[in-house]
Amino acid sequence: MKYTKDHEWLRVEGDFVVVGITEHAATQLGDVVFVELPETETMVAEGDEVCVIESVKAASDILAPIDGEIVAVNEKLVDAPGMVNEDPTGAAWFFKLKVDDLSVLDQFMDEDEYQELIG
Repeated sequence: MKYTKDHEWLRVEGDFVVVGITEHAATQLGDVVFVELPETETMVAEGDEVCVIESVKAASDILAPIDGEIVAVNEKLVDAPGMVNEDPTGAAWFFKLKVDDLSVLDQFMDEDEYQELIG
């Protein structure tokens, strides 16, 4: 997995990049009560707002970490947003991107670098 400074994780699955938020981010948000997911077949650019998460503490945007096309979203989160707190780096992924070049992930942090960031 790779990590962004915005506390998102990225995992390669075949030709796709799966995106979610880290356990640290889920803990900071508190109990998640609502998730708004993007539409599939949407082209996004790095930095675009893609998802909205609302918790008992705050609302937060999930930004596209890289350019690509959204090819799948995790519909389970709509009915069970608490999954974000229960399994943030597993079952609670948000969306999958099709990207032209997976080497773009080289710019992101690995596990050790991310742990250093959140210290």
